[in-house]
Amino acid sequence: MQIPEDYLEKNKACWNKRTSVHIGSDFYNVKGFLEGTTSLNDTELELLGDIKGKSILHLQCHFGQDSLSLARMGAKVTGADLSDDAIAKARELNEQLQLDATFVCCDLYSLPQHLQGQFDIVFTSYGTIGWLPDLQRWGQVVRHFLKPGGRFVMVDFHPVVWMFNSDFTGIAYNYFNTEAIIEQSQGTYTDREAPIAYEEIGWNHSLEELFSGLLKNGLRISDFREYDYSHYNCFAHMEQIADRKYHIAPMGNKLPLMYAIVAEG
Repeated sequence: MQIPEDYLEKNKACWNKRTSVHIGSDFYNVKGFLEGTTSLNDTELELLGDIKGKSILHLQCHFGQDSLSLARMGAKVTGADLSDDAIAKARELNEQLQLDATFVCCDLYSLPQHLQGQFDIVFTSYGTIGWLPDLQRWGQVVRHFLKPGGRFVMVDFHPVVWMFNSDFTGIAYNYFNTEAIIEQSQGTYTDREAPIAYEEIGWNHSLEELFSGLLKNGLRISDFREYDYSHYNCFAHMEQIADRKYHIAPMGNKLPLMYAIVAEG
């Protein structure tokens, strides 16, 4: 599979533009977050369990709300992300909240060259691995930073979701990782009409590819779950069915929208 040489540059520019919109959006509700609202959902909180005193590495942390929510719960947190604008905002929020989280700006694959140590928990969630071409290399990074006996916790949108076109009226993309998906995009999931335009480069990953990326790097999968709802109103035709739970209305509960996985080091 050919990987575009400029995918990191293009995706960094994409996420810098998105960050400028996301910070002021109702979707991320920074004001409420600064006043004490957690950005974490019950799904990841249940899987993470008691994290007080634990060291956590949060991969692809965007502008740090989940990282800082974990720090508020008593964890020692390090967040990493490709976007320098996002990391700058994460550091600003950390200062405002007087927390002691650490943030690193680099692409995921080079993180071992920018960060030392190992962690009790490696965590990632919601729209992360689709920006990475190779899940074997991703699994190597997870394993590199996980303490012996540590846990990897992940919650993400289900790969079946990424097969559909943006209007969810038909299948547009391959379930399997056959090629880079290069698209010219406008707006962002928090505001489809936002005045930003960019090129984004992503990849679809099957569950087999995900499991293989962990198993072949020496991790043991201890839990796997699938959900017929999304915690976020970020796709077309969504309707709320409960607090922080949404269906795609024409699909009802027939479509898996999220999955969760826990693996042991």
